Amino acid sequence: MDITEIWEDLAWDQGGRIVYLVLDGLGGIPHPDHHLTELQAANTPNLDALAKESSCGLLEIVGPGITPGSGPGHLTLFGYDPLKYRIGRGVLSALGIDFELQPGDVAARANFASFSDKGMVSDRRAGRIGTDLNERLVQKICDRVSLDFDGTFFFETVSEHRAVLVLRGDDLSGAVQDTDPQSTDRPPNLPKATAEEGEKTAVLIQSFLRQVSDVLADEHPANGVLLRGFERFEPLPSLQERFALNGVCIADYPMYRGVSRLVGMDVMPRPGGLAERFDTLADIYGDDHDFYFIHVKKTDSLGEDADFDRKVAKLEQVDQLLPKITDLNPDVLVVTADHSTPATIGRHSWHPVPVMLKAKHARVDRVDRFDDYACAEGMLGRRPGTHLMGLALANAGRMQKYGA
Repeated sequence: MDITEIWEDLAWDQGGRIVYLVLDGLGGIPHPDHHLTELQAANTPNLDALAKESSCGLLEIVGPGITPGSGPGHLTLFGYDPLKYRIGRGVLSALGIDFELQPGDVAARANFASFSDKGMVSDRRAGRIGTDLNERLVQKICDRVSLDFDGTFFFETVSEHRAVLVLRGDDLSGAVQDTDPQSTDRPPNLPKATAEEGEKTAVLIQSFLRQVSDVLADEHPANGVLLRGFERFEPLPSLQERFALNGVCIADYPMYRGVSRLVGMDVMPRPGGLAERFDTLADIYGDDHDFYFIHVKKTDSLGEDADFDRKVAKLEQVDQLLPKITDLNPDVLVVTADHSTPATIGRHSWHPVPVMLKAKHARVDRVDRFDDYACAEGMLGRRPGTHLMGLALANAGRMQKYGA
């Protein structure tokens, strides 16, 4: 029995409300010019004031040296061991656009991409094409591609360059290699089966991609598709079933809406902007929910763009909006991240993420700034990311005593 299963036994349907503010990709490493991380460089008086009233620390989201994807990262924060609950990006993307997945469906995330005349990937995101163009290309593919099997496929727009592919039929498997090489000036990977049960699905994917290449041959800049995150959908036990929590998600980006729906949260309509999601929390706080998840994406995407200064500016914008949460005086307020995305690296990294937890009975430490280095000196220490949910439940008075 792992620790999360003990929480399941102890959790009860009473106690206070929990708010998670997740700043995607928050963690950083020092910039070579001024030797500061993004959090250290940012002017964040409200986050720093909160740190002075909180227990602080660092979370290792999956484990030492492991670079988390966003799906495993969020499952970890919600108390789901990412080594036990392994969910592909495709499933999360499909759920994120309210696609009604059925058990046994296989889903993969798709990127419209640019390919050179020699078949090399020249842009993994096709210049981040607009959603309108995406919708036209998706319809073109659906009209002209057919797969020879006793089932059907769905190809759906997500947003910008992103789409999702779903296969529905018997004996399908997610055991297929990603075709996205994760870098440019390389050919796409072959969609090979990674286990015997994936052979049928791999053949279908190969056929799909060959036809897509023909259909998009006259398009620019999106003349091909890359696929990753193949997974066979099987529902997970919900937050309510596991921890007696009635959760709600406030997020724009489909994947995070998807992971929230996967664990049984209600999902609010897309708020549309950063300030709007804080306003949405204020509007619904105190309703029938007791777990509130607010997601900020740009801290991650600006890190992936290697844009240190704009990531700093986004952190400062979040800081200005933080009083909209603290004024609600939640019983437990957590600020953290699902992984690090240092702008100096330009992609997800293995570095632990800062975390702070404010609650009436949390031990306040001597940390007086919310940043990657200051939090290392905090009361929470350096701990597995799955521990966060247990700490939140306990500080909200939502767990009974263990044993006599």
